[in-house]
Amino acid sequence: MFKFVVLIFVSLLAISTATNVKKCKNGQPFPLSVEIEGCAEPPCDVIKGTTAIMYVHFLGTKDNTQILSAKVHATTLGITVPYELPDDVADVCSNLMYDAICPIYETEDVVYQFNFFVDSHYPEISVAVEVSLNDENNESVACFICNVKVRKGATKPLMLE
Repeated sequence: MFKFVVLIFVSLLAISTATNVKKCKNGQPFPLSVEIEGCAEPPCDVIKGTTAIMYVHFLGTKDNTQILSAKVHATTLGITVPYELPDDVADVCSNLMYDAICPIYETEDVVYQFNFFVDSHYPEISVAVEVSLNDENNESVACFICNVKVRKGATKPLMLE
């Protein structure tokens, strides 16, 4: 009974802080929720030279998933390009939260912390970012799209009076 109450509480907390993201166009499984720190309603502002933190809450889609990799594509002005992630970020299994580990089993409930570094060389534009978590057969376990706006950070410290 206690586990059930905790599960309900965690689910309600996830729903209340979730960012309103969209489903991917090819029918891939949609995550239970996605929370982008500091953003409830896209477009989410991402600041050049900082790391946007996303928590992707999803269910395993088949038994014994040993490898999960994050794949990112960015679309702007009608052009879609792959966005290469560093190996340590793309490795979903090493970034699972709450002591979860791979292999992941069908219907297992897990959260991936995706740390998306926004390079200072990016142009200040609006971008649709598609994030897909793919297994060892390159099949999507979870996929979502979020619109972001790349912005310049503060160039000098703010002075308090």
